[in-house]
Amino acid sequence: MRTTLLLLPILVLLSIQSLAQDIILKKNDVMIKCKIKEVGLDEIKYLLPEYSTDVVFAIDKDDISKIIFENGEEMAFQKEMTNPLNYEDNRKNALKIEFLSPLLGSTVFSFEHSLKPGRSIEATLGIAGLGLDTYENAAGVFTKFGYKFIKSPDFYLRGMKYAHLLKGAYVKPEIALGLVTQDVYRWREEYDPYSQYWYSTTYETRETVFAGAVMIVLGKQWIFDNIFAIDLHCGLGYGFYTNSNSYSTGYHSGFVTGDTDFPIALSGGFKIGMLIK
Repeated sequence: MRTTLLLLPILVLLSIQSLAQDIILKKNDVMIKCKIKEVGLDEIKYLLPEYSTDVVFAIDKDDISKIIFENGEEMAFQKEMTNPLNYEDNRKNALKIEFLSPLLGSTVFSFEHSLKPGRSIEATLGIAGLGLDTYENAAGVFTKFGYKFIKSPDFYLRGMKYAHLLKGAYVKPEIALGLVTQDVYRWREEYDPYSQYWYSTTYETRETVFAGAVMIVLGKQWIFDNIFAIDLHCGLGYGFYTNSNSYSTGYHSGFVTGDTDFPIALSGGFKIGMLIK
């Protein structure tokens, strides 16, 4: 009787241990109750209670959301491509200038910040008139804001990751707004009392033009030695500006818009910049 009482706690402990299991939670929400044997670089090895301990199963870490160990501790997993830990040495901010913008009568600055692998935001400020003078003699500011989706590979290889957080081809939905004072040309009808004819003349006046656009920008950015950036881009979308009845070109220092009959918006450029922490 005494021997039975002594063995009872041991049997209870062994039964609890046999019921205690690790859990592998797959990304499709399927749970595998098992005993983890090894957490490797690329796969997890485990045992299943219904099979012999000589049979070892394996599952790719890319298929796993997390592991819950029998003691309650958890271990989460993420694809190497989107794992922020793989990019800790990358500089996540870039200050850029539109390299050719002064030739078109303005100077354009941009700031880009990486949110996470494959995603970043970019804000642009342009100063019209800070550059070589154009015949419209523009002065004012414009701004742009966009959200970048940086292209990922069409298929993944084990351990693949971005060469740099800010490097690669991208698509960027963008909003642009500008307020610029510039010379515009308008026409008017005048009457010549000597010839008794009406005729049209143009005259130059200075007006403040408000313009806006919504565009999809396609581009590619190269990063060199985690310090220097080159960004080529072009955009297409819809736009407007307030003095569409004038003979203005529709150029607003940072983008081009058509009139109300053809409200297209275009942009493009070549940026260079430096990366900062």
